[in-house]
Amino acid sequence: MSSLPDYEAPPPYVPPPSDAPAKTIALLSFAAPFRWLRAGWSDMRAHPGISAFYGLAFWLMAVILGAVFRNSPEYTMTIASGCLLLGPFMAMGLYEVSRRREAGLVPDLSSSISCWDSHLKSMGMLVLVLIVMELLWGRASLIVFAVFFNTGMPSTSGVMEAIFNPQNWEFVAAYAIVGSAFAALVFSLSAVSIPMILDRDTDAISAVITSLEVMFHNTAVMVLWGVLITLLIAVSLALPWGMGLLVCGPLLGHATWYAYRGSVCWPQDVTVP
Repeated sequence: MSSLPDYEAPPPYVPPPSDAPAKTIALLSFAAPFRWLRAGWSDMRAHPGISAFYGLAFWLMAVILGAVFRNSPEYTMTIASGCLLLGPFMAMGLYEVSRRREAGLVPDLSSSISCWDSHLKSMGMLVLVLIVMELLWGRASLIVFAVFFNTGMPSTSGVMEAIFNPQNWEFVAAYAIVGSAFAALVFSLSAVSIPMILDRDTDAISAVITSLEVMFHNTAVMVLWGVLITLLIAVSLALPWGMGLLVCGPLLGHATWYAYRGSVCWPQDVTVP
């Protein structure tokens, strides 16, 4: 009786190595966010004209958003979506200034304005994700309002009165929890993703995954960074007409570039064209 030949299992599949350079996530100290701010301030002082241009743009967006909220709150989310669509492209211009300055090149306004055109596909995908997150955020906020204001959507003055009324602490707590959760998620997705797209021309998914990796490896430091960003923006908006954004906007833009450079390490740097 003939016996069947021994069956040999095929060798395990080993995927080919990726052409992309390997990256590592640095372990950050609590002093890192302050170094990023100092580096951003240095870039602002080196190119005050460019910083003033972007600061004015961010300030105008905040003024328009505030005016819409006071006069027609029902359109606030629509205008906020437009600002969220424009904001990352504006911030990328600041990243380009810091990128070129770090490479020893002289930045200029025209190159910073047009730097996004070669990354439009990845940027468009990332901005779309951010807009979807904001729309979900707005829907969750409406649900909170519907639960606590079953008589109808309050007016702008009614919202402000409800927020500062101690008797509505349950509403304030629920609104803060929902808002904080969405804000933390958006911050985690975008902390270093846009600078990475500019620096490495990577796809949006890889950039978002890297941003999440930075958050997971340095959670406490990145929470500190998020708190500093929130405090600086709050102080800027507390000034008359939110004039602090003229400085705070470009400062945080430049500092975010250094947050990416300090937290994501590549085996070798690429020369800026």
